[in-house]
Amino acid sequence: MIAPESKTIAVIAALDTKGAEARFVADIVRERGHRALMIDIGVLADPQRRADISSAEIAHEGGVELHQLRRSADKAQAMATMTTGAAVVAGRLYRARKFDGIIGLGGGAGTVIGSSAMRALPVGVPKVLVSTLAAGNMRPYVGTKDITTMYSVVDIAGLNGISTRVLANAAGAIVGMIETRIPTREIRPLVVASMFGNTTACVDRARGILEAAGYEVLVFHATGQGGQTMESLISDGHVDGVLDVTTTEWADELCGGVLSAGPNRLDAAALAGVPQVVAPGCLDMVNFGPPETVPTQFAARKLYCWNPSVTLMRTNPDENVALGRILAEKINQSKGPVTVLLPLGGVSQLDSIDGEFWWPDADKALFGSIREHLRSDIPVLAIEANINDHTFADRAARSLLEMIHAKASLPSHQHAHP
Repeated sequence: MIAPESKTIAVIAALDTKGAEARFVADIVRERGHRALMIDIGVLADPQRRADISSAEIAHEGGVELHQLRRSADKAQAMATMTTGAAVVAGRLYRARKFDGIIGLGGGAGTVIGSSAMRALPVGVPKVLVSTLAAGNMRPYVGTKDITTMYSVVDIAGLNGISTRVLANAAGAIVGMIETRIPTREIRPLVVASMFGNTTACVDRARGILEAAGYEVLVFHATGQGGQTMESLISDGHVDGVLDVTTTEWADELCGGVLSAGPNRLDAAALAGVPQVVAPGCLDMVNFGPPETVPTQFAARKLYCWNPSVTLMRTNPDENVALGRILAEKINQSKGPVTVLLPLGGVSQLDSIDGEFWWPDADKALFGSIREHLRSDIPVLAIEANINDHTFADRAARSLLEMIHAKASLPSHQHAHP
């Protein structure tokens, strides 16, 4: 019996080895009045039951035909092919409104492939992943998306007293997600901001100004994953403005710290043409764990124990020259309005007069390198204040609002820089 407001849930699994378990989940979905779209990612043999989306289609979209994968028996190639193909197919199906939520189940291979499909979907799409790996570190599989993971407890290898309970709970979870009505609320234009403990005062002040102007502000902690998630939201087209005043993750990427966001940090807003304010916030510090985890080559450097689990290392002038060049090169990609703000009174709470990381020569090296490598048409505002002073925060917020409003007033064909 299909409910009046029935929806479709994609069930992704290797139907050659997990067919019975996938059918068990699909049956519960149907019993609850919804449709199940079966996606097969199995490579070893034909599925135990015909799928709506075949593994041959997944393999084709991954760049290799299924019969070739079976003939070669190269497990690494099969994994790479199906992982790529699953993401392509899931993204295309969702854009075509073929499903409303997705549930996956599997062991190691099923987790890799299923999570790849889920990461190809926007934030907000219901996603449940039943995995034998879910009791461990799921960061590589979840990435920056809102994937709900459930530990399978036993291997997904047959229906038994434990697996049926776990799978039934998972099916109930995904059904509950798609049936949940999101409360209506005022939709406001969205601004994202990067923040660290050492720039909290700045972002809190600027956020208040932006919210008073009618914007919703999402703040991301610049801990690597936070920066990646912010970049992902920008790339997905959800964001109207970016207050990127805490670019510290690049210091970790350069120096081998533990909070790197990877080499693509600062790409999304520039390439999408989203108005952005960029500042070198907290580029005075690299993050490590407890003191004993700091690499030996940095033993003689200026270190500060932020808490028992976090040791900060002060960046030096040479590193700041490199960081300034990197920031400038990233910002130079900008297709939309951008303004760079330089806090001449220090780039963090610690980098203030009499602060632990106060080092004017290092900051001058950073600011000079940014100016040297930055595109000549990009505005640079030097503010005689610490990054956490009201003067700086107010200027950052106003600059962003001015760019957002100016872009909105332009004809659509003039929104991007040539």
